[in-house]
Amino acid sequence: METLLVKAESKPHVVFVPYPAQSHIKCMLKLARLLHNKGLNITFVNTEVNHKQLLKSGGPNSLDGEPGFQFKTIPDGVPEGTPNFMYAVTASILVNFLDPFLDLMGRLKNPGTCILADGMMPFTVDAAEKLKVPIIHFWTFPACAFMGYYQAPVLIEKGLIPLKDESCMTNGYLDTVIDCIPGLEGFRLKDLPGFIRTTNPNDADYNYVIESIKATRKVPNIILHTFEELESTVVKALQLMIPRVYTIGPLELLLNPINLEEETKKLHIKSYSLWKEEDGCLKWLDAKEPHSVIYVNFGSLISVSLEQLLEFGWGLANSNHYFLWIIRPDLVIGESASFPPELKEMINERGFIANWCSQEEVLKHPSVGGFLTHCGWGSTIESLSAGVPMLCWPYLWDQPTNCRQMCKVWEVGMEIDSNVSRDQVERLTRELIGGEKGKRMRSKAIEWKKKIEIATNAKGSSSLNIEKLANDIYMFSRK
Repeated sequence: METLLVKAESKPHVVFVPYPAQSHIKCMLKLARLLHNKGLNITFVNTEVNHKQLLKSGGPNSLDGEPGFQFKTIPDGVPEGTPNFMYAVTASILVNFLDPFLDLMGRLKNPGTCILADGMMPFTVDAAEKLKVPIIHFWTFPACAFMGYYQAPVLIEKGLIPLKDESCMTNGYLDTVIDCIPGLEGFRLKDLPGFIRTTNPNDADYNYVIESIKATRKVPNIILHTFEELESTVVKALQLMIPRVYTIGPLELLLNPINLEEETKKLHIKSYSLWKEEDGCLKWLDAKEPHSVIYVNFGSLISVSLEQLLEFGWGLANSNHYFLWIIRPDLVIGESASFPPELKEMINERGFIANWCSQEEVLKHPSVGGFLTHCGWGSTIESLSAGVPMLCWPYLWDQPTNCRQMCKVWEVGMEIDSNVSRDQVERLTRELIGGEKGKRMRSKAIEWKKKIEIATNAKGSSSLNIEKLANDIYMFSRK
């Protein structure tokens, strides 16, 4: 299958609208590059604050783009520096984003012919209707988590959510097996995305998810960041509900051939990161034995208490294995990440701490033998792509679902209790790096890595689906 060839002036113009968070922007930028390589014109719309962050991390020329690829901004809707800024921006999306976005679309020299938006940006459905252009939603989650979100109206109708009261969190109710979601047979309520864990029907996060699902159910074109072989049962179930479902991933492997082409090096995007990546991580790993290091990163949004940080710190130090630990400046709630002198000494002996790193490069490094993760999907699929097994500490959003699949279905993970203890962290770290179960998990992870390589080669399922998506966008834009 080859992308249709058309004159430059009649190329579709796809307007990308990511949810304003690190992992979502990263995914959307990679997909934008793929479609630009297929001959489509791209406008990538960030919020003003994130646009500044990308320039700060990548340098003043990092977003220069090239012909047919441009960056634009819309306001965040809340002042920079507002407490709990990310949550304030999320609330702002529902009320403040539509009009500035419509204004931007009206000012584009080359009118947008298609909107490709994050599924967590519900206002884009109204925008597409007003502008009379086709819309595609990209959910940067696996199919299993997306199905959990997509079926929220069914769970509400059956009275399963929101929870009746706080006792449901501890009385075994979350162990209820659900039988009403196709493709998720055997799932318990606790295995579904974290939005179900609320007793308040007026909870802001809960209602944001519900509004997003209501909007995305109007969209006939859904992209999922996964590959068919990983989740074939759920994907088939979704294809019976939605006219067009594209499984496209992992995006990094699909980009590899493009990264090697000289002509695409004109596009300066390198890391897709809102934060400066520290090169010292890779140099430190170079001095370590193969599979001897556990990499620890809780993503771009999760916060932990100082008590939790110390439990992880003591557990890692007491395991007597090397560890590379990413501790963002804002990781610890209301405090800085400070360690007692004895623990600090142990960390200096066996650990390396950085604010941020190039995660894909770290996971591909031969010294890395395991990944302690919050189970965000970006981290999970990057670890699968590198053949690295995981210790799982899920928090919210899609993470409980991802954790369940990693531990029970894909056999590449072991779960750490939500009430983390240093003893469990020590025990599971030792098992992951040097134990028999760790070896079996590594073997399974390498199997998935090989399947991913097949899915992303020239004739693989994900490669064919990106071709299909590009061709469909050409067709949509001609109507």
